[in-house]
Amino acid sequence: MIAAVIPLVFLVAGLVALAAGAVVLRTFGPRYRIGRLLATTPRVTVAEALHLADGNPRYVAVAGRIDAEAPFEDDAHRPLVFRRTRLQRRAGSAWAALDDRREAVDFRVREGLDEIGIDSSALDVGLVVVRREAVGTAADVPDYAPDVPSGTPIRLLVEQVSAVEHAIVVGVPRRLDDVVRLTEGLGRPLIMTTLERPEAMRILADGSTRRPLAAALFLGLGLVLVTVGLTSAVVDAVL
Repeated sequence: MIAAVIPLVFLVAGLVALAAGAVVLRTFGPRYRIGRLLATTPRVTVAEALHLADGNPRYVAVAGRIDAEAPFEDDAHRPLVFRRTRLQRRAGSAWAALDDRREAVDFRVREGLDEIGIDSSALDVGLVVVRREAVGTAADVPDYAPDVPSGTPIRLLVEQVSAVEHAIVVGVPRRLDDVVRLTEGLGRPLIMTTLERPEAMRILADGSTRRPLAAALFLGLGLVLVTVGLTSAVVDAVL
């Protein structure tokens, strides 16, 4: 009887550890999915992505230099192709949107002589860049939050993409307005980052190292315990 219980103990402990790892991953919200897709999506050349636009749609990653014919400047005179400015107010433990503005020009990612457009209208949670953040109160921005109590915490977020950067873009190549662009599709978002993948993962984790480590430990321990439990059950059955 004891021999029969031991595999069950390992299996239950393993399932509990796997569940704990899943719970930790869920605390990252949609950023966990973005990170997973950024890490696992197969990378192709821009030339291959262009070819896919006229065949069966596939979700792929490309990398190259950002290029645009008419970038716009920020306050530091840097040429930009995309900028998103969000003003948010504190609402309990979360942030609620007050204003969300986007500025974009037509831009593409170039690899050698090949280039593919980017559907900037589809950029949302999949944009992974180092964002600028300023925190104050509603009293600091009365024109933008006239109906918000003056002491309410306010946050300004600015995310932008420069025309002089390199980028990794993950999406589905489609022909839009006679131009092949990477966009969202197949139930997956358009992802774009101007960072190397390890740095992008740190941004997605909000700079936290403990939660990803805890999730990895729980998942690893869970897999080991489940394997030991199954192996013990098989051995007991054979003997």
